[in-house]
Amino acid sequence: MRESVDNLAMLKAGLALIAGDECSSRGRIATGHEALDAELGGGLARGRLHELFASETDDGPNAAGFAAMLALLAAGRESPVLWLRTDEAERINGRLHAPGLVELGCDPGLLLLGQAPDIRALLRSAADAARCSGLKALVVECPGKCPMLDLTASRRLALAAEQSGVTLFLLRLNAEPVPSAADTRWAVGSAPSKTLEANAPGPPMFEIELLRRRAGPAGMRWMLEWNRDRLIFREPALPGAMVSLSSSQSVSANDSSLRLSA
Repeated sequence: MRESVDNLAMLKAGLALIAGDECSSRGRIATGHEALDAELGGGLARGRLHELFASETDDGPNAAGFAAMLALLAAGRESPVLWLRTDEAERINGRLHAPGLVELGCDPGLLLLGQAPDIRALLRSAADAARCSGLKALVVECPGKCPMLDLTASRRLALAAEQSGVTLFLLRLNAEPVPSAADTRWAVGSAPSKTLEANAPGPPMFEIELLRRRAGPAGMRWMLEWNRDRLIFREPALPGAMVSLSSSQSVSANDSSLRLSA
């Protein structure tokens, strides 16, 4: 009996090592923010599922913009980004704004928008897209409580992303975190940006919190400023604006109905 337990432990250790090697060989998505990348071991892991939540109800647009920026980091300037959402998401959150995407440094011509009639079709389409190894970045916008997006459904998405190498960003607006197979989970909020000359608005600024990650501690916060010319985040220009604080809180198949547009 003891030998069986030891063999099982050795097998688990071997599988963990293999998984780590695969993640390392795929590399990580460097955000450009030195402190954040250092904490994550070089950036967000490619080929993994990452969850994004709005810190407050009014932070939905900020979380959506942050998801778009991460997708740009994962895909690069030349590769397309697939964004999947439901009809309800468009009614509630509005259409994606092409001029706004341009301001972020995104080429709207490289954004493919897939719209599904309901959550069931969205999750099926997301699983199919996550299996497409030719895709580098996938954003799945799943609003509200979404009971169909349970632990089993998230594991299905995570497994598909790991096997194909697609980096999947699950955007959860008007939702509370529940158990999932996500590699990391984030809360995204807005932060004051530095005004430019002639009172022009400054670059987008975010305050983010790492709520959970599978391979290490969580609870840290950072302030990030987006550089649209280089498509990276950086530490804010304002003196003392960057923080990294510990938090004691914890938060605990093909579907023909999908419509694609560019």
